[in-house]
Amino acid sequence: MISANLEGRKALVLGGGKGLGFGVAEALATKGAEIILVGRGEATLDAARRAIEAAGHICSTFSADLSDNDSVSRLIRAVEDEHQRIDIVLLNGGGPPPFAASVFDASVWEKQFTSMVLSQMRIAISFLPGMRAQRWGRIIAVSSTSVREPIRGLTASNALRASLAGWAKTRAGDVAADGVTVNLLLPGRFATDRTKEFDAMDAADRGVDAAVIAAESQAEIPAKRYGTPAEFGAVAAFLASDAAYITGVALPVDGGLSRGML
Repeated sequence: MISANLEGRKALVLGGGKGLGFGVAEALATKGAEIILVGRGEATLDAARRAIEAAGHICSTFSADLSDNDSVSRLIRAVEDEHQRIDIVLLNGGGPPPFAASVFDASVWEKQFTSMVLSQMRIAISFLPGMRAQRWGRIIAVSSTSVREPIRGLTASNALRASLAGWAKTRAGDVAADGVTVNLLLPGRFATDRTKEFDAMDAADRGVDAAVIAAESQAEIPAKRYGTPAEFGAVAAFLASDAAYITGVALPVDGGLSRGML
């Protein structure tokens, strides 16, 4: 029988201080997992930790900058020193700034490639041997629907998320026989700070109120609303369960916004 119970499991949640990452952390904690939050802002991480602990769950935090190789190295060492193993890894990080495909700034691309691809691969690869040895593990990457349908203006996001998706799909096939699954979640439009920022930017460009942009955006979604981090977290918690026959999947979580059949 497939169990959703995660008692005794340890989950490393990147970008877990707020937004979708925090939604996943809450969902995993509710299922019994011990949560290890990673993020850049210590105040934000502390607030998230207190919220999870207030609900009666175990939570700790580590500060790290995914765009800095040394910071990522310190994170991996610290987590390995403090925890005997990691069972679940949520790969997640802040999205890059929007810019047109005609714009090229090598420093921006290098920083975002390190943060969104190389660092996340390093972290997953670091904890995969332990997962394979115990014949149970879950790697879940927060990506974007842009992997399937590029989003206008989000050039770096479109390219780099597709790169991580290619790695995840390849790795999924390598470790499936060891009881380790590797899946991607493709969020659409959610009620998060990043969505608010984009709505505000569009509003400023058009000279209208942000509420007008939000209403127009939500009208395009078949569900007619933005998703919530809790809804996103519930899907991640399912993929972190004993449903081991699901791997190598890129699952849209977008209220029906993606139009493709697959």
